[in-house]
Amino acid sequence: MNTLTIDVVSDVVCPWCFIGKRHLDKALTQWRTEHPDSTVTVIWRPFFLNPDTPDAGEPYRPFLEKKFGGPQGLTEIWQRVREAGKPAGIDFAFEKIELRANTLAAHRLIHWAQQADTGKATALVEALFAAQFLEGRHVGDRAILAEIAGACGFDVTAVKAYIESDEDAENIKYDAEESRRMGINGVPFFVFNQRLAASGAQSPDALLQAMREASAPATI
Repeated sequence: MNTLTIDVVSDVVCPWCFIGKRHLDKALTQWRTEHPDSTVTVIWRPFFLNPDTPDAGEPYRPFLEKKFGGPQGLTEIWQRVREAGKPAGIDFAFEKIELRANTLAAHRLIHWAQQADTGKATALVEALFAAQFLEGRHVGDRAILAEIAGACGFDVTAVKAYIESDEDAENIKYDAEESRRMGINGVPFFVFNQRLAASGAQSPDALLQAMREASAPATI
């Protein structure tokens, strides 16, 4: 019960991943109440929801209308996601989003942040989701990514130097491909203590129960 490691496979342009992250936050609040001496580590793993996205991005709504069968289909999908987001305190502002973002730079930034400060990395992930879905900012833009990281307490100069390079790009792509090879085709996807997995934006109670089961002593 003293150590809990949670791997979260997600993409910052996935609305269900934003909901899943908020549900995880709530579950972890309860977990820490039950186990105040527990050490919790959350590791964010990359996934490309739309791996074919151009580097510069592309118009958001036309892509989604094509994907979901036209304006009516998209309206229905957005409404379903909005309803699911309300209990998590998320007021999705899809209409503000102009570009479908390529998220390689965002995933590289998250990876870099986790090496620098694991705790602040989770705050960065929250800020990236908020930028995408609440503010409609282009999270594929490196200048915007540096600004978001700076607001989370990271050194902006160091962030800019990193994301303007190609460092770790191939490793991130490999990790994302590895997740798909392991059969992870939808996100969010949670792995608790390398023992138990949960797929989708499950409820806080379901995630909490998974934490309990994954942390219980092994039985023979």
